[in-house]
Amino acid sequence: MNILLKLNIFLLTFLSFNFLPELGFAASASDGPTSLNMIFSPVGIFCILIFIIAYGFVMAEEFTHFRKSKPVILAATIIWVVIAYVAAQDPSISPKWAETQFRHVVLEFAELFFFLFVAMAYVNSLTERRMFDALCSWLSNNNFSYKKIFLISGVIAFFLSPIADNLTTALILGTVVMVAGRGNKAFIVPGLINIVVAANAGGAFSPFGDITTLMVWQRGFVSFFDFFNIFVPSVVNYVVPAAIMYFAIPNEVPKGDGKKVQILPGGHFIAFLGILTITLTVTGHNVLHMPPILGMMFGLGMLGTYGYFLKIKNPDKNKFDIFVITGRAEWDTLLFFYGILVAVGGLASLGYLQLISGPMYETLGPTNANILVGILSAIIDNIPIVYAVLTAHPEMDMGQWLLITLTAGTGGSLLSIGSAAGVALMGQARGVYTFFAHLKWAWAILLGYAACIVVHLLMNQHLFDLIPLER
Repeated sequence: MNILLKLNIFLLTFLSFNFLPELGFAASASDGPTSLNMIFSPVGIFCILIFIIAYGFVMAEEFTHFRKSKPVILAATIIWVVIAYVAAQDPSISPKWAETQFRHVVLEFAELFFFLFVAMAYVNSLTERRMFDALCSWLSNNNFSYKKIFLISGVIAFFLSPIADNLTTALILGTVVMVAGRGNKAFIVPGLINIVVAANAGGAFSPFGDITTLMVWQRGFVSFFDFFNIFVPSVVNYVVPAAIMYFAIPNEVPKGDGKKVQILPGGHFIAFLGILTITLTVTGHNVLHMPPILGMMFGLGMLGTYGYFLKIKNPDKNKFDIFVITGRAEWDTLLFFYGILVAVGGLASLGYLQLISGPMYETLGPTNANILVGILSAIIDNIPIVYAVLTAHPEMDMGQWLLITLTAGTGGSLLSIGSAAGVALMGQARGVYTFFAHLKWAWAILLGYAACIVVHLLMNQHLFDLIPLER
């Protein structure tokens, strides 16, 4: 072993034993208030302005091509530097107060990060093994009519999204619609809108389907099986606009390109490992009460180990390398989540989330407030909104937590910019699927949004007095 490597291991071991106990103490310290209560102070207003400016860059990414992770990381850092400085000037607060608050936020992000990282690794592995290409080939080369492709792609998007995520689902099936449509705008536009609505609706009833559902599940407000109470409302959210748009689809049969796609070795088994990973993750969380990250990282270990034997078996061609696969993760998306969660956590430390648990939920009531959250998520990304609500922690029963899960997941379908799925397809079908093309069908999507809320309120009345168990 190289002497420098030995020295590095020694230093890491020494630092761990000498400093980790102190870090653990710092992370568990609770001296001082939960927030600085600086909502109307110049410091608080400055931090809010920094966040708004950063989010302005995020919303303008399509035009500036300035990747969304960069401004929010800068904003998050500036906000926490200001918080740390202000807290250090207050003698009534522990010197480690800001550090403790920051570590708590970063720990929450770490759990989310590794979960998404493993999920992306599996999706990228299946993509590399050409599993999704085979699906596209099957749909576009079976002489299905446009109406049949519309129905099949929507149903697949609805049921694939809970396993993958709405963004990946939209990109995969958006390709199917684009290939099958071959320039037929009358089919492509409603076909892509159908994919966006289906992916967002399908992702709402699963903790794996959307970042917001994952956050609600990890916080312990809703258990894995509780999510299925909004399965029927999610179906309604998808079916209503799909049924309306169906009559606008051309009654024609497109010609496929005739190309057949061969799935590479190991593709089917990797899909099985993905399902096994989800099963173990849910079991570990429900039975052993361990964070989902434990099961997901075990799944990554299984994928890497299988990849090793796959590489040995096929040394010359179709080489599978887990580190190349993980290198293709959506790093901009993962770092964007870091910036958003850390920045919103900083605003919470300044006291701003009291405005959510106070005026918004107490004045409007939880039902109206949760419906408003869904509408706002069509304009502003649902991640910071839901994270803000989770951090503010308003008093709500199980029915209301499921309502905000439903509305935040499906409300983004109202506008093309309201969800990651819509934004991705706007880039994929640039000039065809646009903001205004989507807006023409917003009334149908709004009918589905209203209908799913009514169905939830009627079907799940028994859940509106059930107080959830929190972690």
